[in-house]
Amino acid sequence: MKRGAFAGLGMVVIAAAGAVAHAEVVAIEGATVWTEPGKKLDGATVVIDGKLIAAVGVGVKVPAGARKVDGRGLVVTAGFIEAASSLGLTEIDLEDSANDGSFGGGAGDEGIHAAFRVTDGYNTSSVAIPIARTGGLTSAIAAPMGGLVSGSSAWVTLADAPGVGDVVVRAPLAMHVTLGDAALDSAKGSRGKAIERLRELFDDAAAFMARKGDYERNQTRRFAASRLDLLALGEVTARRIPLAVRAHRASDIQAALALGRELGVRVVIIGGSEAWRVAADLARAKAGVILDPVENMPWTFDRLYVRDDGAALLAAAGVAVAISTIGDAPGARSLRQHAGVAVAGGMPWDAALAAVTTTPATIYGPVAKAPVRGKLVARAAADVVVWSGDPFELSTRVVHTFIGGVEQSLENRQSALLRKYRKLPAAP
Repeated sequence: MKRGAFAGLGMVVIAAAGAVAHAEVVAIEGATVWTEPGKKLDGATVVIDGKLIAAVGVGVKVPAGARKVDGRGLVVTAGFIEAASSLGLTEIDLEDSANDGSFGGGAGDEGIHAAFRVTDGYNTSSVAIPIARTGGLTSAIAAPMGGLVSGSSAWVTLADAPGVGDVVVRAPLAMHVTLGDAALDSAKGSRGKAIERLRELFDDAAAFMARKGDYERNQTRRFAASRLDLLALGEVTARRIPLAVRAHRASDIQAALALGRELGVRVVIIGGSEAWRVAADLARAKAGVILDPVENMPWTFDRLYVRDDGAALLAAAGVAVAISTIGDAPGARSLRQHAGVAVAGGMPWDAALAAVTTTPATIYGPVAKAPVRGKLVARAAADVVVWSGDPFELSTRVVHTFIGGVEQSLENRQSALLRKYRKLPAAP
């Protein structure tokens, strides 16, 4: 394809995304509405007024002047939430200049990036964001990865917006660290050394937070991280944000839980291929697990005991389970299909719906003074998706997506490319 033609396609998408849209009063009538997991209404109406849900129910009166959407034969749910993604951070995996917040642990890198904040590198104009909306996603946890300590994540909406300040729901959301095979370069090849380094870092962060003045006067011992890194880690030791640990092996998950007990902080496990083996420990610690049910093969020695029904086993044990594509920005739109795979593996349908709507807030903690997300109830955020059928079925498509009460365009670069090449004559 000629460069000029590609640039033209980019301009088409940018123009669509840049259009100014406003919240309005909308009534979706006669639909099958899942107000939250386990609660379904048939022939119901959802009224959106501005940024919030005004009313949901059967026989709800539609306000005068409201825009009406015929929901007969359609399914309505809260917008899906991607619980651990590189959306807004990654455009092309194999192109370094198109990646942010992904640390490879090169020469001289000690693997400590606690001060990194994804909000500093988040790109609201990423081409992956409108593509994700076609899969029913309305918000995501944008998270860094790599090194021993990757930095802090942010909860963002996926609305068309000019800047990151327009989409942030909460930041910092969690501090992300890594255990297992992926941390060995930062821990001299030892799993135990990785935990030792984390323990030292958090101990230093607590000491630094208690003695900032002494530190500035050079009256403290030498700490294992920079001032900005210690400040960021101090958000964890002060118990203001949870510790999100990328780990797959059961023993690494148990080590993460032990570290959480020592620090007195909530732990979130991301990956969790073998989490089912320590489900009782996770439930006892009230630690949530974010996993990808499609990653069900023993690709590494960290995942030898992965199994298809891992999500179902965790949910049955009382563990809060969120489903994610885990870091895959281009593939984030397939989140609903990953949830469908979990259902095929034995996870109850309602639990799978919770895993992509209500559970992320349960795992990371609710956002203070912010409207509820993941439910269609009065005063909740108007993040609403209208589906042609069961959202976990492959043939289902998104009909309408609202974020903060504003209907979002389903136009994206892929649909523009489809239209462009559909018009070309067939090759001889």
